[in-house]
Amino acid sequence: PYRGTELDPPFTKPDLVLTGTDGKQFGLREETAGKTTLVFFGYTNCPDVCPTTMGDISAALSKQSAAVRDNVRVVFVTTDPERDTPKSLGKWLAAFGENFTGMSGDLEQVKKAALSLGISVEDPKKHHDGTVTSDHGAQVAAFLPADDKAHVVYTAGTTSDDYARDLPLLAKS
Repeated sequence: PYRGTELDPPFTKPDLVLTGTDGKQFGLREETAGKTTLVFFGYTNCPDVCPTTMGDISAALSKQSAAVRDNVRVVFVTTDPERDTPKSLGKWLAAFGENFTGMSGDLEQVKKAALSLGISVEDPKKHHDGTVTSDHGAQVAAFLPADDKAHVVYTAGTTSDDYARDLPLLAKS
């Protein structure tokens, strides 16, 4: 019934504990238990897929009822923790809405958590012109509230209309 790809078997939510945007410890499993949770791995200085994906999810959430919005959490896990401090990550995510929070911390833990969901994350690369890029998968893993497992994955190119259609289905699963 989803516009995303259904996972069979579903993925278990990673046991990832990093620093949240409020500067306090944020445990992904504990903080999002029983909520529809969309998890994305990326970085705030990303020139393309990260801001557009967050923007599409934000636009889709704005079209939802309060009941759906209240049950959805979007967690952005940075793949560039050296530059994406909790404070800067929080400021960037605030532009997308109150449903968005971020996690920053040990890159090796981030890479392990991403890999457990079939998402690749590479170490950031510094280029001769001073820019830094972080190669990462562009998938959004959707965890359902009933069992806190990822049953659906969305790839790059998923539209805000696709998310808007699926969010009510995800929220009541």
